Amino acid sequence: MQYPQRFEALPDYAFPRLRALLDHHEAGGPVLHMSIGEPRHDPPAFVAQVLADAVDDFGRYPANDGTDALRQSIADWVGRRYGVALDHANQILPLNGTREGLFNAAVALCPEGAPVVLTPNPFYQVYAVAALAMAAEPVYVPATAATDFLPDYAGLPAEILDRTAIAYICSPSNPQGAVADDGYWRDLIALAEKHDFRIFADECYSEIYRDTPPPGAMQVAKSMGADPERVVIFHSLSKRSNLPGLRSGFAAAGPKTMARMKQLRNYAGAPLAGPIQTVSAAVWADEAHVEASRRRYTAKFAMVDTVFDGIDGCAAPEAGFFLWLPVEDGEAAALKVWQQTGIRTLPGAYLSRDVNGQNPGKGYLRAALVAPEQDLQRGLIQLRDCLYG
Repeated sequence: MQYPQRFEALPDYAFPRLRALLDHHEAGGPVLHMSIGEPRHDPPAFVAQVLADAVDDFGRYPANDGTDALRQSIADWVGRRYGVALDHANQILPLNGTREGLFNAAVALCPEGAPVVLTPNPFYQVYAVAALAMAAEPVYVPATAATDFLPDYAGLPAEILDRTAIAYICSPSNPQGAVADDGYWRDLIALAEKHDFRIFADECYSEIYRDTPPPGAMQVAKSMGADPERVVIFHSLSKRSNLPGLRSGFAAAGPKTMARMKQLRNYAGAPLAGPIQTVSAAVWADEAHVEASRRRYTAKFAMVDTVFDGIDGCAAPEAGFFLWLPVEDGEAAALKVWQQTGIRTLPGAYLSRDVNGQNPGKGYLRAALVAPEQDLQRGLIQLRDCLYG
């Protein structure tokens, strides 16, 4: 029996690799999970009641492209957040979490002929799998301190850019917490228009920030008068609203782009269950819980800055909820931290690819700031003393 070879170059997913690294060693203390970005703040208090009121809808097939109420709630949120008016009927597609959308958008929109798909390095792993699934050539572009932890796509050779079909970009970035500012978006959108490729903007961490809301790709594209089909944005309730188990997000784009994504959904996608759509509409309409959660992250950022004061490269992120801690070797550091403290962190190399013998994540650990404040305070102090003491 034959199998496709295009995925053979992929290493194991990050968390099975982490279990293989740590689990046959004893924890050095009470276990604290800082390896996975699973939000632990309070979800909106009204979710349970809304779900209960809508539970009978589990007995009906859900609206394939999303209910009018959900798509309108999303459109209203995009308008409030970014000042962009979207046609809720033709420019929005609710998703079973953004991982589904980030993959299926490539299936729907990547042309044949072995094009290039650009991805930052390190990156969210679905970007590479989507490229390989479409028989495209993934090009991993370093996102390091030298480039402010964002990929310098403009520095690529014209031959690569001319073959590019899709450029993935995450802002605020996972794992580094870097924010693409207005100038970065303008330059990238101009580059996409010059070389005729689409931008897939993964903006799932957009509502976790210190002071200033990060600008969005669609917001900047509108201000430039760019082709509305040029940019596809992806958002989620997992991080914004502390609802990772809801598996609810959306993609938004120009109507032609969205028509292709909806056509794929007709045959191969899975709509959100009806009660989940009802809950999601209510959650996108509420900002109070988002602001409350953001205040807690702001306090956590201050905690990080205090604990790691004076240690180069260890400040809290600009946005998002990951620490990207510099170490000599991420695997060795993760194992040391586990054996000495019981804290689970993720080696940066597990989020990156080797390119020309270099892995831009090798010298880092990723640690998520999702634990309750008291546990996080203890964990941060233990990380500091274990890694830099």
